[in-house]
Amino acid sequence: MGAAIRRLQPMFAGERSAAALLDMEPVEFRRLVERGCLPRPRRIGDLERWDTDELFRIIRGDAIAADEFET
Repeated sequence: MGAAIRRLQPMFAGERSAAALLDMEPVEFRRLVERGCLPRPRRIGDLERWDTDELFRIIRGDAIAADEFET
């Protein structure tokens, strides 16, 4: 069971962890969120968490739809 736990990928991350996933300081991460460059957190009870899959899609450029490109 120990090996299975090590393979788990977080679905959501707090600000510090989300910033670390993108190799950023939390203040830089928060600035990008406030500017709209990164998504706002989701509320889970009293917690703010970022969807890690959404962050990865944005950074890879997979989150933008083809019709959003200017030609």
